[in-house]
Amino acid sequence: MKRLAIFVSGRGTNMDNIIRCVKKRKIKADVALVFSDVQKAPALINAKRYGIDTVFVNPKKYKDKKAFEITIIQKLRKRCVDFIVLAGYMRILSPYIIKSYKNKILNVHPALLPSFRGANGIKDAYDYGVKVTGVTVHFVTEELDDGPIIIQKAFSVKEGESIASVEKRIHELEYELYPQAINLVLKNKLIIKGRKVYTKK
Repeated sequence: MKRLAIFVSGRGTNMDNIIRCVKKRKIKADVALVFSDVQKAPALINAKRYGIDTVFVNPKKYKDKKAFEITIIQKLRKRCVDFIVLAGYMRILSPYIIKSYKNKILNVHPALLPSFRGANGIKDAYDYGVKVTGVTVHFVTEELDDGPIIIQKAFSVKEGESIASVEKRIHELEYELYPQAINLVLKNKLIIKGRKVYTKK
């Protein structure tokens, strides 16, 4: 059974959805740990309620990002983690950890990449006046929100629709797509060729 580490910084709604999918065997993996760079992240409390091991590492105690991530990798390897799933983790990963887990780190982005990268994808797309928005699940590379796309799905923004409504639909779509993408990776169903990702026949 493959082992996942879920990285969080805040509420962890995607984390919660992933854990529930694992518990129901909709994702056939074990959650080895939930990691956070924020000591009081609500996600850590929720993970403990599921009986999942949680780890907090304080980035302020390290001289640089690499030293911080060396400690994280040590904790991942101790628990035999196969894949990392980012679920609202707000710290940009360094090349060191990305190379250590090449093509084994996934992220979900609340916009249709390559448009509207960064932490405010929903608001940026909404303020721009897009008629279509959606969700992207991708592999993490050294460039922000630039990794090969695993799954992407769009929906039309209704005329006069509020940003709260759009955000709600974005999150619902994330809960649908992220487990699908995780399963494709766990089952070794994907072939990566440059920027393109193909599903094995």
